[in-house]
Amino acid sequence: MKPTLHNFFRSSASVRVRAALNLKGLAYDYRSYVLRKGEHRSPEFLALNPQGLVPALELEDGTVLTQSLAIIEYLDETQPNPPLLPADARDRAHARSLAYAVACDVHPVNNLRVLQHLEAEFGVGEEAVAAWFRHWVAETFGPVETMLAKDPRTGAFCLGDRPGLADLCLFAQAVNNKRFGVPMAPYPTIARIVESCLALPAFRDALPDAQPDAA
Repeated sequence: MKPTLHNFFRSSASVRVRAALNLKGLAYDYRSYVLRKGEHRSPEFLALNPQGLVPALELEDGTVLTQSLAIIEYLDETQPNPPLLPADARDRAHARSLAYAVACDVHPVNNLRVLQHLEAEFGVGEEAVAAWFRHWVAETFGPVETMLAKDPRTGAFCLGDRPGLADLCLFAQAVNNKRFGVPMAPYPTIARIVESCLALPAFRDALPDAQPDAA
């Protein structure tokens, strides 16, 4: 028996969890939902996750975990090696602050359902939607770049030379940014960390194009 990851290949929250599972060396069954077709709103999926959001991790005993950061911290607590959060409490707070900057400040306003709402309810065109996306990325990536560049704890990854929670979030967001033409030149430290992630199979295998439902 393996857990089942209910996800979508292009979802950045799904990328985070796939990379975390890979870092932990955990096998899982892959279940795909095409968000633009509304498959995540089916009665079957809503019975698993009433929010109708991906990813959701269905454990072997039928327990369903939702919200990517909660799933990742569950994996870290139940499969502690390699750790995704530092041992020191202040370092853990730092890691979470970087992760939350992406997951709580960038992702919610640039989620597909928000972009679709802009188009459907306000008649916002494709270019304006992309400009919206880039604006909210810049609002957070600029400060995060400064935080990382100035902090002596920053190494090949956000905290030292081992990837963790913050890297999972930053990597997934950077991957999604490419679809909307977000320039990385203003964020050299972030770009370098993303390259460090791409050097690892766990991250490369989590990329959207590497998934069975990639289109």
